[in-house]
Amino acid sequence: MSRIYDALQRANLERGSSFEPNSPDFIEPFAVPGDAEQPSLQEEILLDQIIRHPWNPSLNALPTLGERGDGIEQFRGLRTQMYQLRDQAPLKTILVCSGLPAEGKSFVASNLAISLARSNNSAVLLIDGDLRKPKLHKLLGAPWQPGLTEYLSGSAQTKEILQRNQHSRIYVDGLPQQMPDLTFISSGDGGDHASELVANHRIEELTTTLAPHFDWIIIDSPPILAVADAIDLARAADAVLLVARAAKTPFNVAQRAQAYFANSRILGFVLNAVKEAPRSGGYYYYGKKDGGGGSHGRKG
Repeated sequence: MSRIYDALQRANLERGSSFEPNSPDFIEPFAVPGDAEQPSLQEEILLDQIIRHPWNPSLNALPTLGERGDGIEQFRGLRTQMYQLRDQAPLKTILVCSGLPAEGKSFVASNLAISLARSNNSAVLLIDGDLRKPKLHKLLGAPWQPGLTEYLSGSAQTKEILQRNQHSRIYVDGLPQQMPDLTFISSGDGGDHASELVANHRIEELTTTLAPHFDWIIIDSPPILAVADAIDLARAADAVLLVARAAKTPFNVAQRAQAYFANSRILGFVLNAVKEAPRSGGYYYYGKKDGGGGSHGRKG
């Protein structure tokens, strides 16, 4: 199971670090083509009429579907921190991002969304904003079209891209468990036009339209140092939650990822796949140590 700790430890990464435009370690964001004007879609949203599909979720990648265990406790702790942060300032839409691929952002985004959905039956919307290499539909075992791509291109309406699981129960270790009524928007077929689609600002229209209907909106984005899409997606979010992978993500990569979101509210870092997590010194840590000292974090 992935060890997730110190979700909100900002002191390790100072926002005002040494990143200046002329610094040799600073990389200019990719140029995004001009915005494409799209007609505004005004439509009534009826959550009880959302299309339902028979999902086949990956239980190994989604520990929060279980009833007990290290993974579910860790995400409960992260969920608690999100509620505490919302008490300090308005917080509903969260962009989950990482610096590089394979650091665990999709794993964190999906499990955080499920954990939130299981808390007091909260209405949670999970959006796959990684139009190039989407993973969330695979984790949920859900259809991937139509999705965000089709909405951004104007070929699908909101009600056509929203989906929920057809079954209210799943079986974990042979025992029936209640499946949270999570709402999902898949990536759709983004392909080579991802940058242009994300930059046309319709993602902001989408979250504005759907925000009154949900308690939380979680957006999984592409890695920020690979493509610039996350910067455009962040405009539709209240805050950004960054993910780094223990023993893999270089410190300067984490700093650069944070620097790209200088104009966004950064909640902090989730450190994924930790082998030995400290239990003191200001860290948040949940669960027991692995028997063999190994890490079983899932890649995002």
